[in-house]
Amino acid sequence: MSTAWKASKPTAVMVLADGTVIEGRGCGATGAVEGEVCFNTALTGYEEILTDPSYAGQIVTFTFPHIGNVGANSEDIEDLDPEKPQRAVGAIMRADITDPSNYRSSDHFDDWLKERGIIGLSGIDTRALTAMIREHGMPNAVIAHDPEGRFDLDALRKRAANWSGIVGADMAKDATTAERREWSERPWVWDEGYGGAGENAELHIVAVDFGVKRNILRLLAGLGAKVTVVPASSSADDILALKPDGIFLSNGPGDPSATGNYSVPVIRALIDSGLPIFGICLGHQMLALAVGAKTVKMHQGHHGANHPVKDHTTGKVEIVSMNHGFAVDTDSLPDDVEATHVSLFDGTNCGLALKGKPVFSVQHHPEASPGPQDSYYLFQRFADRIREHKAGVAA
Repeated sequence: MSTAWKASKPTAVMVLADGTVIEGRGCGATGAVEGEVCFNTALTGYEEILTDPSYAGQIVTFTFPHIGNVGANSEDIEDLDPEKPQRAVGAIMRADITDPSNYRSSDHFDDWLKERGIIGLSGIDTRALTAMIREHGMPNAVIAHDPEGRFDLDALRKRAANWSGIVGADMAKDATTAERREWSERPWVWDEGYGGAGENAELHIVAVDFGVKRNILRLLAGLGAKVTVVPASSSADDILALKPDGIFLSNGPGDPSATGNYSVPVIRALIDSGLPIFGICLGHQMLALAVGAKTVKMHQGHHGANHPVKDHTTGKVEIVSMNHGFAVDTDSLPDDVEATHVSLFDGTNCGLALKGKPVFSVQHHPEASPGPQDSYYLFQRFADRIREHKAGVAA
């Protein structure tokens, strides 16, 4: 029989919790793993997306059809510790990975996926999968890759149906740094790479790491600050003993209410200290919990680099990078908290500020890795709050 008429055997499958089986071609790591299936609409930055700790426990469906064409490199990863398993567990792509074509590439994307332990599935209708997620929400699933195409579908169906999922899961405890560390790397400059911290830093920022991205720390260091990264489990006394000028609450994975069981009391004490505080993503959600608001699981989440958000404090609309499956319930915000940002896609809360205090946060990722740089000003706003606070204390 001509090979042109011979059906190819699937070498990867994704089995949804409802029993649906999606067949395709495997790439990257082999084996099987559970995850929540989401979709990301970004056109670039797949390496940054797959190494963002906020994606821990998720299988990312890329709506852009060509993923991996520019290869991979060691400069564009976002997790602090590549040896940790806290990152996306799977990648879904329309087209097969091609050989890299980019001057910055040092690795074939397929090899990179193998090294990172991420299972890939290509050759499926990602438009149909995206439409399904929009209609029915983000499903739990198992993604599996076997080059020989040997799959026990009944066992995979059972495994997908029995996975507990992300709701109620404290994933920050595994994504966080194991111990305190100093961060000195500054933002990347074309043809030069990443800069180092200068001497005699003017500010000292303590970053509470719930799954922080490297580019967030780079932008904090770029403010002329000494940056100290501490574990998510750090107490308020531990943090304040470092004598910070400002405190940063990082992004991260999982259910904010679960992580909030131990972080919310700490954040409340940090607010009471009077120090400036800036939160992003999970840090934003837990700041909301700390002031008495609520968070809710979203239907399909926000994942992409083209989300319009309005900043009520400036009246401007920004295009931002988003990555979250939980949101702050705006109606639950107390009277002494102002809603500062809103998504123009669905009206969900994207920012808050405490009235009369130098404390604010946003849901989106202003470090833009990947994504537009419209929200870079938020880092300068944080630095301004710190300097104003220091001037007030000195006076």
